[in-house]
Amino acid sequence: MSLTKKDFEYQWFSGKGAGGQHRNKHQNCFRIKHVASGAKATGQSSKERIANKRTAMQALAKNPLFKAWCNMKLKELETGESIEEAVEKSMSPEFLVVEFKGSNGKWEAK
Repeated sequence: MSLTKKDFEYQWFSGKGAGGQHRNKHQNCFRIKHVASGAKATGQSSKERIANKRTAMQALAKNPLFKAWCNMKLKELETGESIEEAVEKSMSPEFLVVEFKGSNGKWEAK
């Protein structure tokens, strides 16, 4: 599994709040979104662009949505089948069990 620049959307923007004219005029803040998982992160704590980009990347790596997506892709690589294929396989008739309440009031499988 490899990630490329095409897997992400990047955006530079101007910061708000304390920092004065420099912060409000320059686009030093960085926002990143991983398109497939929908995970987002921003970096805006520094005046330096590279520091904000680094902060956003680190925050994205810790994002639960991004971690779940990575784990899902890793599982696909290990098993050789996609999540959709695994669900379709588990929904086939031989794996489905019909349960009903018997005359004794207990659940029974058929």
